[in-house]
Amino acid sequence: MIFTKYNNALRWVIIIASFTIVSLILWKTYAFFQHFKDEERNKMENWSYAQTEFVNSDSNTNLNLTLKILNSNTTTPMIVLDKNGHFNSSNNINESQIKDSLYIKKLIKTFKAENKPIDIKYQGEVFSTIYYGNSPLLNKLKYYPLALVLIIILFGAVIFFFYSSNKNATQNKLWSGMAKETAHQIGTPLSSLIGWAEILKTEHVNPDYIFEIEKDIDRLQTITERFSKIGSIPTLEKADVIKETINAYDYLKIRSSKLIVFELIIPKGEILVNLNKQLYSWTIENLVKNAIDAMKGRGKLTIEILKLDNEVKINVTDSGKGISKKHFIKIFEPGFTTKKRGWGLGLSLTKRIITKFHNGKIKVLQSEKEVGSTLQITLKITD
Repeated sequence: MIFTKYNNALRWVIIIASFTIVSLILWKTYAFFQHFKDEERNKMENWSYAQTEFVNSDSNTNLNLTLKILNSNTTTPMIVLDKNGHFNSSNNINESQIKDSLYIKKLIKTFKAENKPIDIKYQGEVFSTIYYGNSPLLNKLKYYPLALVLIIILFGAVIFFFYSSNKNATQNKLWSGMAKETAHQIGTPLSSLIGWAEILKTEHVNPDYIFEIEKDIDRLQTITERFSKIGSIPTLEKADVIKETINAYDYLKIRSSKLIVFELIIPKGEILVNLNKQLYSWTIENLVKNAIDAMKGRGKLTIEILKLDNEVKINVTDSGKGISKKHFIKIFEPGFTTKKRGWGLGLSLTKRIITKFHNGKIKVLQSEKEVGSTLQITLKITD
């Protein structure tokens, strides 16, 4: 309990610290971007001053510094328009596209959105205007925060999947350990019961009593085999899914309330699939028992087997209270239950048996409140 408490606290500390670090990095990146943008603005203003100096100069003026500044812009794209808005000159723009007036207008609009235009004045009047865009380096820097966020999201996803896989592995080990221990614990008194049944036969006890005792012993042996197989990788063998379904159906029908109407709809012939018979019968029992609970011991229960091209579908339909759509997936999670009593393990075990051991599928096919539900198992047919 204490470990779980501190473990959760540590998890929140890591999440908050990660969020803080990411926020600081993004903020510093944005600040650097703005600083770099201001530097480019200063560079373009200096270029406009040099242009003004060049226009105001006469033949005796030394223009070495002015020309150096004018020629220093080798990265920032720019367009210069005269006072009437006509194209004057450009820099760092593809020369083949300069003659395209529509392209120039579109580019000016883009530059105007990126940076405020700079006016070049002569004797107090504007004689031209500079429209400039972001340099290639600045454009690349603009996408750096997005790339950083994507990297962090991917890193977070990797951590999440690692944690989820580790958690699932731990749960699987717990399932296996509990199942094997249960099988071991049942095995000891079961051996004694078998011995006592043999002794009773020699004591001339009513054979009907011994027959019923042996039926219960067989049942306990089946349960022990199920738990021993759920705790390890079970062996699958080619079997007729119709026959195995009928066996489970008959066993449950005899032991269920007479207020429940059972219906079995099956195709003719046989359908062979790779099955572990004990685990498959456990699956059918779990679905039927859940259906009976949903109907509160009164209603109609139908098991239907449908054969497709390479799949067989087993539908278990009840006339119970139905399942809410938001619970369609949750009902297969360990510990989830809508009952006042129960561990919420039956359907999670069923899903484990079908998906993990038989490579099949199980889902809520349809459900309607106060009308009933249909749970569907899908298995592959063998050749």
